[in-house]
Amino acid sequence: MNNGTVVKLIDVHKIYRSGEMEVQAVCGVSLEIQRGEFVALMGASGSGKSTLMNLLGCLDRPTRGQYLLDNTDVSHLNRDQLADVRNGKLGFVFQSFNLLPRTSARENVELPLLYGKHQLSYPQLRERADRVLASVGLQGREEHHPSQLSGGQQQRVAIARALINEPEVLLADEPTGNLDSRTSVEIMGIFQELNDRGITVIMVTHEQDIAAYAKRNVLLRDGLIVNDFAVANRHDAATEMERLARSTMDEDK
Repeated sequence: MNNGTVVKLIDVHKIYRSGEMEVQAVCGVSLEIQRGEFVALMGASGSGKSTLMNLLGCLDRPTRGQYLLDNTDVSHLNRDQLADVRNGKLGFVFQSFNLLPRTSARENVELPLLYGKHQLSYPQLRERADRVLASVGLQGREEHHPSQLSGGQQQRVAIARALINEPEVLLADEPTGNLDSRTSVEIMGIFQELNDRGITVIMVTHEQDIAAYAKRNVLLRDGLIVNDFAVANRHDAATEMERLARSTMDEDK
């Protein structure tokens, strides 16, 4: 994987129109993210962070401005072209997991491959899905349906699904929003491990404690970036898990 800029926004605006009214959700944002970074987009409700994530994920197009993804200008691609970009270069993890309830963990993970350009046999699909599930700690759970998995395990399935196409960028929208504190730490540990392997991670969160697991925080307000800084006192998930384990042992005494 080459070093350099993987995401570049140049004076990006997003305006929504409702009748004669205009709502400026993103107001001239310029941003560069280097390959291998772990960036948290932060801000209160209405700050523009979710709109910005939709633009970064090619789920929407800017009203004006440029978006370069891996040196390709995706600002004005049509719907089919954007779908190809999403399937080939991006992986998505959502707060609500978005798993198909009546299919196994393996089948949920295989799904992006079925819609892509890959020509894989059934054994190849199975092997690839099982390998990615094992990489997020779900070996032995391949046949389980979402209802048979905890919230943390369901999010691990969602992460595996996001990784199956070996994306350039992993996008996570409030990935711990439906999880308890201990499980949130476990999930953030997975994101840190993936980032340590060189995967670029961009995460939306409104929680300062969760943003502290990233290497860089970008704060938005009223559609503008008002702060962009490296995280000085970064949380380490492994250390936090050890602290939680000791705390549990002390409570049991």
